[in-house]
Amino acid sequence: MNKNLNIKSLIIDKPLKLDCGQTIVNFPLAYETYGSLNEKKDNAILVFHALTGDQFVSGLNPITKKDGWWSYAVGSGKAIDTDKYFIICANVIGGCLGSLGPSNINPDTNKIYGTTFPIITINDMVNAQYNLLEFFKIEKLFAVIGGSMGGMQVLQFVSNFPNKAEVAIPIATTSNHSAQNIAFNELGRQSIMADTNWLSGDYSNQNKNPNKGLSVARMAAHITYLSKNGLQEKFGRKLQERDDLKFSFDADFQIESYLRYQGSVFVDRFDANSYLYITRAMDYFDLIKQHGGNLSNAFTDTKTKFLVISFTSDWLYPTSENKEIVIALNAIGADVGFVEIESDKGHDSFLLNTPKFLDTLKDFINTSYPKNK
Repeated sequence: MNKNLNIKSLIIDKPLKLDCGQTIVNFPLAYETYGSLNEKKDNAILVFHALTGDQFVSGLNPITKKDGWWSYAVGSGKAIDTDKYFIICANVIGGCLGSLGPSNINPDTNKIYGTTFPIITINDMVNAQYNLLEFFKIEKLFAVIGGSMGGMQVLQFVSNFPNKAEVAIPIATTSNHSAQNIAFNELGRQSIMADTNWLSGDYSNQNKNPNKGLSVARMAAHITYLSKNGLQEKFGRKLQERDDLKFSFDADFQIESYLRYQGSVFVDRFDANSYLYITRAMDYFDLIKQHGGNLSNAFTDTKTKFLVISFTSDWLYPTSENKEIVIALNAIGADVGFVEIESDKGHDSFLLNTPKFLDTLKDFINTSYPKNK
């Protein structure tokens, strides 16, 4: 167990060779579970989290004391019903909530890793999490599900382990990062590195924290999760608790105040170096390149049933990029469905109370589960 009694942690004693060439062993993988594993062990769903998520999918997050990041979707009677299914979610390696990451102690130096931590990839994250199947003695998962970076992990999982999931639901995702997305991530990384407290990644050993840089990185990223129409409808040009302009650089507009708030609360729960490492993993993700320039080759050996979901106002991972996954699956005769959900909430639609999305998710899961057929 992790030192924090609220965090379940599995020590992976098998060596894991990373894509960068380094090997890690005896490392912690933090996870959380919801619901119960049935006798046949055929009701397990592995949920993969997005960039700033963690293993606390639903209920109260014991660290932040806030609702889990997917509380709208996961729970008793919800789209992913904890009365029927056994949900597992792990904190990705490179993360900062219990799994091995840059904020851990390097046993070789007895100092916090910082940027001496090895570069990790989506492939590494998925291979680390595969150990959970062996730990729970699950021969085959019922489903793998995830949105955004979680969707990347879904695609990588099915590619790596073609017969280990009945169903795969990649949501609002892509098979590789566009130049635009790499650019936004680089903007975030540079804002962190430009903070004088970053200290080349060694801030934890020197009792510093690049809060300002991380806050700006979060603000920039948060804009990409929303939509122009959604922002306009919610904020427009409304002023923040005043009747007129202040003629200063304070937060005159509500949208400015909102972004500053998002940045300030983020630094309390996330590690700046983890942000660098995880965004790098997302940028490196390229399932097409992994398979000789043909995305279909990633899935040739699988019998997994797919549902790909996108949102009309998502400009970070637009419908066109989700459709490329569908086309690649269709090309090899895979069992694949596709739904585009109407929403003005942008990329964040999958995290919010979007009824059409939640209904679609629930229907597909329940009709795909063997016992319900």
